[in-house]
Amino acid sequence: MPHIKLAEGLPGIRGPMTFRPETARPLSELAEILLRGESTLSRAERELIATYVSSGNDCDYCRISHGAIAAQYLDGDEALVACVSSNPESAPVSAKLKALLAIAGKVREGGKHVRTEDVERARREGATDVEIHDTVLIAAAFCMYNRYVDGLATWTPKEMDSYRERAAGIVRDGYADLARRLSGGD
Repeated sequence: MPHIKLAEGLPGIRGPMTFRPETARPLSELAEILLRGESTLSRAERELIATYVSSGNDCDYCRISHGAIAAQYLDGDEALVACVSSNPESAPVSAKLKALLAIAGKVREGGKHVRTEDVERARREGATDVEIHDTVLIAAAFCMYNRYVDGLATWTPKEMDSYRERAAGIVRDGYADLARRLSGGD
């Protein structure tokens, strides 16, 4: 049961966003830029970073929902998403993404946990400064999103089909459109 009165039937971040629509727009716009905006990292890779951080933070709603979005981008490969969530070093992803996930994991622990050698590893694997920057920002943002969702004890559905359905909508329409719909816009 949520710690504050939230709209019934709106899981995870959707409940608090409806409660305070003026905060929903900037939070959604940040997600839109980080996860869907112009980048040399694919949308799937960025969603995997968000999923990995959410998994480490034990935020079931964000782990499942962003994992479902990543799987949408990966032609339904939920096994790959699960592997990245639990043990990215053994996942069948690029060495560059493994290095970026290692950085994301360190950011999740605390920003000062990222070491020069972590960044050097990512660079050796081909990561650019923009990709390193965006990985750190995705990880930091998802620490905030995870704590927002879990700090208010929002509802986390158990059935995967609801996540898959919402994931298809995010892949199709994006995060900014979600904020507009939740706040009662167009």
